[in-house]
This record gives sequence, structure tokens and C-alpha cells, in this order.
Amino acid sequence: MTTLTQQLKEQVEGFKGRAPKEVQDIMARATKELETSDVAKGLKEGEVAPDFTLPNAVGENVTLYQQLEKGPVIVTFYRGEWCPYCNLELKSYQDELPAIQAAGANVIAISPETPDHSLSIKEKHDLAFDVLSDTDKSAMDAYNLVFKMPDYLIDLYKQLNLNLDQYNVPENAWELPVPATFVIGQDRIIKKAAVNPDYTTRLDPKEALAALS
Repeated sequence: MTTLTQQLKEQVEGFKGRAPKEVQDIMARATKELETSDVAKGLKEGEVAPDFTLPNAVGENVTLYQQLEKGPVIVTFYRGEWCPYCNLELKSYQDELPAIQAAGANVIAISPETPDHSLSIKEKHDLAFDVLSDTDKSAMDAYNLVFKMPDYLIDLYKQLNLNLDQYNVPENAWELPVPATFVIGQDRIIKKAAVNPDYTTRLDPKEALAALS
């Protein structure tokens, strides 16, 4: 089985082979600007993980601290079901879920999308872990992950018929989380934090699994 890192690399290479250079340049510019900004840097290892209560794909509320009473939790923030890198990531965590659960832990995925779209990605990949909707960005804010897309990138997305107000609530449709994964112990302390403004880079589930021990 190929690793998530390998799959992401293949996705990047495919994008470079398909997308016009001007599209690639705009996306690279936005990533570079986010990297050099002082926003959405994420929480660090050793910090206390903020609690949250968010609805899952079928509308049931899930609270982090209640889940931590059962065991450690891997919390991963993703951009949305429209993002191919996010799809690869969530599918990869599902593939690794038996080993994660055997270690006494579980996975929670969070995006700004509405519950209908959370349900869509959950069904598409037959995900057996909770996929939560943070439509008001409260959890993403608490983990210092939110950034507003620049106007030139919004224009590009619209040209590509990628209208995020069809996925997110309209009032903050163009605010996203930097993709991030946190391994959180039962003591509520972040054991591993992977926060990267480059949306093509994600923490491999095997690394998250290793952090559990």
C-alpha cells in the first residue's frame, strides 16, 4: 500500500501536468504569502488542546473532551470535500483506523463545510470516524488555523467553478483552515502538531500512529 506522502506527491505531479502555468503560479503565490504571514500558525506540541463541541455528519454533537475520556484522539482539520488532497488524507486515515483503534485511540476530522457535505465525504470513503462541521470556525479559531483567501485566489476558484459558498455557510465561505493534524493525549496535551500552509503536505497517519506511543 502506498503511503499518504507518496499519494500526495503523485497528486501534485498530476496537477502540474494538467494545470495551466498561470493557475499554478497563482496558487503558489497564495501558498507563499500564507507561509510568510503571521496568521494561522496553529497550536504547538505541549499546549493544552481546546475543547470543542461540533455536529457530525448526521447532526449529533461530538465533544472532544468526552472523546478523550475513552482514549487519545487524532484531530485533523481539512479544507473540504472539493479538495483532492483532503480526500486522499481522510481515506488514508480510514485505511489506518484499525491500527489506530488497536492503540486505543480514535480519529476526528473537522472542516468548515455544512453537515450535508460532511456526510458526502464520509459516505464517499466509507469513513468509520466522526467528520465534524465547524461552520462558525470556532474550533478552527481556537486552534489558530483560520485564514481568509486573498481576492485573486477567490477569483481563480470562481473561474474554475469552485464556489465555496456551495460548501460552506455564505458569510464565511472563503475562510479556510490551514490543514493541520494534532495528536492529543488523554491529559488534553497536544503530543504532536503538524500544521503546514502548503495544502499539499499532510501528516502521514503512520506518523500520527507512532506519536500515540
